[in-house]
Amino acid sequence: MGLETYWNEDPSDQLRVRQGFRLDEVDPRSTPGYDGDKHAAEASLAQGAEILAGLQEQLFAGSRMGGDPRRILLVLQAMDTAGKGGIVRHVMGAVDPQGVQFAAFKKPTEEELAHDFLWRIEKELPGPGIIGVFDRSHYEDVLIARVRELAPPEEIERRYDAINAFEAELAGSGVTIIKVMLHISMEEQKQRLMERLERPDKHWKFNPGDIDERLLAPMYREAYQLVFDRTTTPHAPWYVVPADRKWYARLAVQHLLIDALEAMNLDWPVADFDVEEQKARLEAS
Repeated sequence: MGLETYWNEDPSDQLRVRQGFRLDEVDPRSTPGYDGDKHAAEASLAQGAEILAGLQEQLFAGSRMGGDPRRILLVLQAMDTAGKGGIVRHVMGAVDPQGVQFAAFKKPTEEELAHDFLWRIEKELPGPGIIGVFDRSHYEDVLIARVRELAPPEEIERRYDAINAFEAELAGSGVTIIKVMLHISMEEQKQRLMERLERPDKHWKFNPGDIDERLLAPMYREAYQLVFDRTTTPHAPWYVVPADRKWYARLAVQHLLIDALEAMNLDWPVADFDVEEQKARLEAS
């Protein structure tokens, strides 16, 4: 990344889900690859923000002038309070908003339920030059649908294969897919939910249903494990990011985005006009 940071190893390698991965072996309070503390992370995040903003601008510029079809899709999945909103604000907030497309997927509407589960996802995919961010995603249809038994087992099985085919098609069309699961402990989640209840300015963030979902945490962990087993592919990898320390989760996701953009070997597009001629015209104007 060209930065003097506290990274001692590339988190992209450490956080990537591979064969044999077990979610229950990940410590939610750990900071894989990073030696610094919260204070150091703030400085690292600020440094990374400048790099991310510059790379994002190159990606956007290439699509507008050079016809570059490439784009990024960042998928954020997590239990409640794990920090998806903080990622959006503190990581994506550092780049030009015209180059970012955000979509939050809630309970499907009647219209959405009348179509295949991927229908509403396809409508929100980023265009060329854009970094798309999904707050929850098509994975809800194999997570909550499995835990809450909202679809029969055979339909959920079909969806794993449909997701893999869908993501393979996206990757083939120039989409770099980064799938992140923010992994929060039960203890940390309880503290964050309690904070929302104790602070009037946080009440709007609290939903009594959050506790209902919390009680199903063991089933959700099993559902996530199945997701990793069934949908981790070379073209659409999963990354499990320990999320008890918000500062680490934000820094890690920023690093994943920078890595993905640097791997594109981006450059500024060549002008499709005579620069010297336009300089002369400007001088004479």
